[in-house]
Amino acid sequence: MIPVGQSVLTLADFADILFNNKAVTLAPSALAKIETNFQFLQNFSSNKLIYGINTGFGPMAQYKISEENLLQLQYNLIRSHSSGNGALLSPVLVKALMVARLNSLMQGYSGVHTDIVELLTQLINKDVYPCIFEHGGVGASGDLVQLAHLGLVLIGEGEVIYDGNIRQTTEVFSELGIKPLTIHVREGLATINGTSAMTGIGMVNIIQAQKLLGWSAMLSAMTNEIVEAYDDHFSRELNVVKHHKGQNKVAAMLRDILQGSKMIRSRTDHLYHPANIDQEVFEDKVQEYYSLRCVTQVLGPVYDTIVHAETVLVDELNSVNDNPVIDHVNQNVFHGGNFHGDYVSLEMDKLKIAITKLSMLSERQLNYLLNDKLNLKFPPFVNLGVLGLNFGMQGVQFTATSTVAENQTLSFPMYVHSIPNNNDNQDIVSMGCNAALMTRKVIDNSFAVLAIQLMSILQGIDHLNCQDKMAPHTLALYNEVRKIFPKFIEDTHKYKDVENVKNFLETTDPTITFKSK
Repeated sequence: MIPVGQSVLTLADFADILFNNKAVTLAPSALAKIETNFQFLQNFSSNKLIYGINTGFGPMAQYKISEENLLQLQYNLIRSHSSGNGALLSPVLVKALMVARLNSLMQGYSGVHTDIVELLTQLINKDVYPCIFEHGGVGASGDLVQLAHLGLVLIGEGEVIYDGNIRQTTEVFSELGIKPLTIHVREGLATINGTSAMTGIGMVNIIQAQKLLGWSAMLSAMTNEIVEAYDDHFSRELNVVKHHKGQNKVAAMLRDILQGSKMIRSRTDHLYHPANIDQEVFEDKVQEYYSLRCVTQVLGPVYDTIVHAETVLVDELNSVNDNPVIDHVNQNVFHGGNFHGDYVSLEMDKLKIAITKLSMLSERQLNYLLNDKLNLKFPPFVNLGVLGLNFGMQGVQFTATSTVAENQTLSFPMYVHSIPNNNDNQDIVSMGCNAALMTRKVIDNSFAVLAIQLMSILQGIDHLNCQDKMAPHTLALYNEVRKIFPKFIEDTHKYKDVENVKNFLETTDPTITFKSK
């Protein structure tokens, strides 16, 4: 079980909850802190004007709410802002959102009753997923609309996804013996006023981006291997004089992946040997194309971007991000804007740009493999059949190219795309959830592009019949993927193969991973 509220919730903890079915438990010390904080707010709010306790919300904050309407105010907030539209978030993203909201509330500065964190824990552990729409919040006051749909389910209304079906919340709660939340003082505002949608989605993005980086290194290594590239461009000696951690990390990954390969060539043995250079024109390129030679320089910044995004998102995950902050330690309530999502929005924009570049590298390596005039090793489109009659990977290349083109357009930053709204109360916003969802799309697209590249590499290996010369790591991947994507000669539809290989990449960790030493 993963304790929440006891210590910093890490990316690894988050991944265990989402992908390894680890249950969530609440730290007793944190629950005690929440109770103390709740009691402080109840006492402190008497005879004081506090935003969201006895005032309206946003530009309506100028209106004082009467004593008898204080609890109804919280219900009205949830119901009125449950106004999302578009596609529903997938269950894994909803679970990520709930974990993020739970962890923020468990910091003990939100003035909520322990009922809400206990209910959130039940939903997470019982795999009950509120129906939450993609389109809604603008990222300051946080993810208001997305989190309102969470709040709607907490009070027993709306719909949930349970066992793969969309059902009424009331039915599922009754079936599972779950009691809806009763508002105590500010649970409505504390639920919807935060960055938990963008943060939860962002954490999933980082987990998948790490996996993508590992696979990109693997496929880049395999591409170099089967075209018998020279080894110096990923050597320690070349890369260590460039003082970037990511570049040197990627170079080390490539060396580990290709250890034992009999196909990668040594420049010293070939081009620095007098017997091999007694000619005026060389058939082989003295230096490989950039998509092969500059892998460490291209993927290095991607690595560094993912590392920094993890630091920022984990900080946000473990932060108090609603407003106002109920500070029982200093005996005060502080009004401000911790709900503003610029930290997450900027990191998601940087991440999607980096992953788009990763997909562009894959597309260029794919083009190199499929263009016989460039590689001088393979038939056009690694076509193992009859040229002209059969088409090999020709049709699938169009999918890769168009998908990368979409990534490039999606890479326009949301961080600088603020639109004032809410009667200009929210006059500069983050669009953080949009940024996270667009990054999610770019990542999903990139898995598809890498799947097509991997399929082409396997066809190339079979054309060369070079399995006995490959490195152990690359040969193992060849054997594993050939189980779900057999060698083909005659033309057959490829859309199911692309999806199968894509699913493999999404759900399997590469042997040499992002975190490999």
